[in-house]
Amino acid sequence: MIPDTPDSVADSPGPRADGRRARGDRTRHEVAREAAMSATVHGLDAITVGTLAARTGHSKSGILTVFANREAIQIAAVAEARVLYLRHVVEPSWPAAPGRPRLRALLDHWVTYQRDGVFPGGCFITTTSVEYGRRTGPVADAVRDLARAWLHLLESELSTAGSRSPADDAFRIDAYLRAASTRYQLFGDDTDLDRARRLSLTVLNA
Repeated sequence: MIPDTPDSVADSPGPRADGRRARGDRTRHEVAREAAMSATVHGLDAITVGTLAARTGHSKSGILTVFANREAIQIAAVAEARVLYLRHVVEPSWPAAPGRPRLRALLDHWVTYQRDGVFPGGCFITTTSVEYGRRTGPVADAVRDLARAWLHLLESELSTAGSRSPADDAFRIDAYLRAASTRYQLFGDDTDLDRARRLSLTVLNA
């Protein structure tokens, strides 16, 4: 620690502090990313510090330096999943005009997100929603917030598109996509992804 003296600048940490912060940020990001990936295959509950250490190459003590406990890692995994969902599904769709064009773009990018295997176990929202469906606590709250954000986005765009019942239509689209994600992981047939997109488009055209 550099002592506070008239000659030191408190808000300008030295190279050593900057290095520690950079390493901590890198550890935090890599562990959260691996935890998010693992959650789609094994579940958020299966996440352990030891497993993450083995898969990321970071020590257990290094991981616990940036995360207070396993729950903090689980919450960070949900946050990382949100970042990836935004990057692969939402952000590429945003240049499209609000309403029907944007909804079609969201469906297109959702299908691509699945085919590209962004998560090894399929849609993060689908897998964690099942796991945490009747639970309470900070991790369950984070999972629900992520699922709600997606539903609210669908409802908003459906409303702009002129839907007479945005909540019902969002429910139908979400159900098609969840079913497709589950069947794709179970049977490995990506035509289910195209089927979900086609059926979702019928909701837009109703």
